[in-house]
Amino acid sequence: MYEGGFALRFNQNIVDIPVSKLINKFNDWFQEIRPLFLMLTNTNTSRTEVYTLNQCAEETGFSTTEIKHWISAVNRKGQAIICGSPGIGKTFIAERLAQQLLNGGYGFLELVQFHPAYTYEDFIQGIRPHSKNGKLTYPLVPGRFLEFCKKAESFQDTCVLIIDEINRANLAQVFGELMYLLEYRDKEIPLAGGNSFRIPRNVRIIGTMNTADRSIALIDHALRRRFAFIELRSNYDVLRRYHQKTGLVVEGLIKILQQLNQVIADKNYEIGISFFLTDNLREDIEDIWCMEIEPYLEEYFFNQPEKVENFRWDQIKQSLWI
Repeated sequence: MYEGGFALRFNQNIVDIPVSKLINKFNDWFQEIRPLFLMLTNTNTSRTEVYTLNQCAEETGFSTTEIKHWISAVNRKGQAIICGSPGIGKTFIAERLAQQLLNGGYGFLELVQFHPAYTYEDFIQGIRPHSKNGKLTYPLVPGRFLEFCKKAESFQDTCVLIIDEINRANLAQVFGELMYLLEYRDKEIPLAGGNSFRIPRNVRIIGTMNTADRSIALIDHALRRRFAFIELRSNYDVLRRYHQKTGLVVEGLIKILQQLNQVIADKNYEIGISFFLTDNLREDIEDIWCMEIEPYLEEYFFNQPEKVENFRWDQIKQSLWI
């Protein structure tokens, strides 16, 4: 007898049990031992690369205390959203936090990018046309998250899904039943197709959100309370450290960015440092400024064009490398 699962009395003749009841009992029993079965039959025995807190702090420019705090938040809630202005390095930080969560264990990392056309069918499950031998059928196909969770069940350690630009999709619609499971990780619910689903305990979700994007209003309170929110601001030490390796002194550039962000005066729209994390910055800086920074400023200061003039390339280029 298996406790809590498939059980028969010794004096009970198996042929006396209705087939449907027998199948249901066996299915319930198998669902309980399925994670163990998958782990035992998993042929992927390679560990992820060891990535320590100190390594994460060195690469990101944030202190080990801050990173510990963020990792703790992700593990406590099961999911977190890294938010900040354009070019702040949200995806970079998300990837480094994911590596720290994996940190030499038997897990894996995947990334998916949301967009306005992303749907429940893409993420959870949906009917998809399938042609075979000239016949068209419409099977129920698992989406990206169901596939991820199915794979994660066969791993014993943390598995991380990064959702880039999470607020670009209609989240209430895309997540569906997942809204409940994000809060109650130990629960299992039936999906529309009849199959039951739960989020494995070793799954962590890290989203990134551009606070300058007006679609952040689509994240309602019910969803917000299911995520921990990690707010990023420009960290100029990362820019300094990066260009120590290239031999470029960037104090002039940092001073200009600080002045510019003071004029912008809104943390959600600040100019981030990732625009300038390139080995060929001295050669590329004019193109970056004229083709990326100035158009952004022109849009932001649409009704105040005079504020852009002080930060045109011709105005700032002499002060860059001082």
